[in-house]
Parts: sequence; C-alpha cells; structure tokens
Amino acid sequence: MKGRNQSSTIEFILLGYSGLPNLPGLLFVLVLVIYITILLGNALIVLITCADSALHTPMYFFLRILSFLELCYTAVIIPEMLANILAGAKTISFSSCAAQMYFLLSLGGTECCLLALMAYDRYVAICRPLVYAVVMKKSICLRLAGAAWLSSSLVMLTHVMWLFHLPFCPPMEIDHFFCDAPPVLELVCGNTNGIEIEALISTVLFVAIPFALILWSYFYILTEILKMPSAAGRGKTFSTCTSHLTMVVLFFGTTGLTYFQPKSNSSPTTGKFWSLCYTIITPLLNPVVYSLRNKVVKGALRRTFHRIISSWGE
Repeated sequence: MKGRNQSSTIEFILLGYSGLPNLPGLLFVLVLVIYITILLGNALIVLITCADSALHTPMYFFLRILSFLELCYTAVIIPEMLANILAGAKTISFSSCAAQMYFLLSLGGTECCLLALMAYDRYVAICRPLVYAVVMKKSICLRLAGAAWLSSSLVMLTHVMWLFHLPFCPPMEIDHFFCDAPPVLELVCGNTNGIEIEALISTVLFVAIPFALILWSYFYILTEILKMPSAAGRGKTFSTCTSHLTMVVLFFGTTGLTYFQPKSNSSPTTGKFWSLCYTIITPLLNPVVYSLRNKVVKGALRRTFHRIISSWGE
C-alpha cells in the first residue's frame, strides 16, 4: 500500500497505555492535574514577563517564548492522552498522528534553539556587557527567535512529510503514548536508510549544535566568572545562570537519552519514560525553576500580587 493512499484508511494503535494500571478514573485525574498545573504555571510566567517592566529584558523575552512553547508542546500531547484515557480508546488516525509528530518535532527543535539563544544572552551579558544593549536589542531578539521557529518548522515539515509518505506494515502498533518519530519509523516497510540519515541530520541541527553552542557559551561564562576577584561577585553572577542551566540539563538530558541512545542499549519502556520527561515533566518544572530559583521573577510576582490585592481593596 502506498503511503499517500493510507491517510483515509489507517489508524495507529498506541500501546503505551497497555502497561498502565487499570484505574482510568484515577489516571485521568492525575494527568488532568498535571496539565492544569502546566497551564497555570507557564501562563503565569508569560503574563508576569509581559506585565512587569523589570522583566522587559532579552533574558525574560526568551523565557516568555519558552513558557509559551511549553504550553503549545503539552497541548499537542496531553488533551489527546486525556481523551484516550477517558474513552478507553488507544487509537489515533493517520492524519492526527502526522500532525502530532510535526508539532512535537518543530516545537522541540525551536525549544532547543531557544535554550541556546538564552545561553548566548547570558554570554553577552557577562562576557561583553558594554555591547549588550546593542547586540541583544529587541529587534535582533525577535529575528533570532523567529529564525529558530521558522527553520525548525520547515525542516521538521520535510521530515514528517517524507516519513508519512512511506508505506507502513501491519500491525499498526506504536509502542508509545504518542506519535514520536522513532517508534513510528519502526513500522515502515522496506529500506529506511534515507529517512534515518535525514533524521540524524535534523537531530544534529536542532539538538547537537544548539547544545554545543550552550557549552561554548558557558565555557566563556565560567572563564569570566573565575576571573572575578570576590567570591560574592562570582556567586551573584553565576546565580543569573542557574535557572537556565537547570532547564538545559533537564531538557537536553532527557532528549539525548531518547534520541541518541544506541538501539542495542535502548528499550521501549525506557524510551517512553524519557520521552514523557521532556514532553511533560520539563514543562511542569519550568515555572517552578524560574520562580523559586530566580529572585527577579519572585520580586515581579510579589509586585503583581500586591497590585492585584490593592486594586481589589479600592
């Protein structure tokens, strides 16, 4: 069967639910609570970085986009997951699977690039403070963020279109909770060398290279921090990077374990676990990391709540 003729006939079966406890009500409530927490936490970061003038800087501009990406990211996965749990269904249509994979990959690639831009922002702020206002002005930040989104969207669209025009072999069972690229690729009939090479190139472009740029930025940041004469100055400067470093470790660590692990050492169970970490746990922790470990954000939250309480008392 040709791939282009399959869209109206094929449904994939998601096997990721088969190992879950037979308590759909409890599972639905748990996933729903996690989703609501993600929505509220990341929406709060978006709103607070827009409302408070102290956060109108390049660093928090990128943080606002990061939180917005987390909202979009989870919206691609969790509502479908909730519907499957509630209905007891484990299927997803051909077109829905392709759309889900496209948004997952394009948003994930954009997030990798965005984390690299945030590291570059810290590099310029710490290592080249005299030119920071020129190098990181608003128009440049907008163009950088737009380029990250556009490049990821176009590359991942090519990848998904290529993959879903290949023929698939029954049984159409995806050993996952959602349509991630590796388990779907396993269902393809025939030679997959071409699409695997293209997937490797995409992964290098949107995971390996951004991670290398982050390492490069922090190498120079740490070098500059170690030159500072006072321990208090070193601690204060490094504290501006800790939230970002935490998210880099969480996101790239789990992404790397998902996509760069050798096939001989990987298993469907571990793959599903690490995928859930970077698609659900990281968005859940993002607002916690940036609100609890960031004094500027905590101060903005206090000021905003004070303004709200004051307005209610008038």
